[in-house]
Amino acid sequence: MHIAPPPKPIRFRFAAAKALAALHHMVAQRPGIDLHGVLKACYFADKAHLNAHGRPVFGARYQAMRFGPVPLEIYEMAKGEAIWLAELGIDRMPWRLEGFRLVLEGNAEPDLSPLSATDREALAEGLAQSAGMTFNERTTATHGPDWQAAQLGRMAYEDMIADGPNKADLVAYLREAAPHMRL
Repeated sequence: MHIAPPPKPIRFRFAAAKALAALHHMVAQRPGIDLHGVLKACYFADKAHLNAHGRPVFGARYQAMRFGPVPLEIYEMAKGEAIWLAELGIDRMPWRLEGFRLVLEGNAEPDLSPLSATDREALAEGLAQSAGMTFNERTTATHGPDWQAAQLGRMAYEDMIADGPNKADLVAYLREAAPHMRL
């Protein structure tokens, strides 16, 4: 009896420059925004953009954690991990982490050029959605079927795509194309 291997998961190349622009923008727009709010804004933006345009904004790897999805690379970047400084060719992030809050460093304007018009729209909507909720409301709002399916493991973009008549075709396309897409 031959057992077919499981289908390969959808994997995007993470768009570090977009994440830097988005984080800088959110910290500038919402001084003292907390880490949970930023990470959930990114999740809302990625999921909405994926469903509206067939690709996420950032393409981060999402981990289902107790308080909701965490885009791992963005979390590392928000904490100022040195690997992202090297990747982006910068000496320091334009923010610092104080406890669980992100605080703007300096007065440089965020460079939003890496973000497309639809990326910016999804980010604005994701930030408004996240900022308009309490910690508990954000946690509840992000514990949907995609989070539940991961069972506190790695979340699948397949599960973030809304059910509909074209879902299977989009999933099949993204399984092949996502690693080669320029986000």
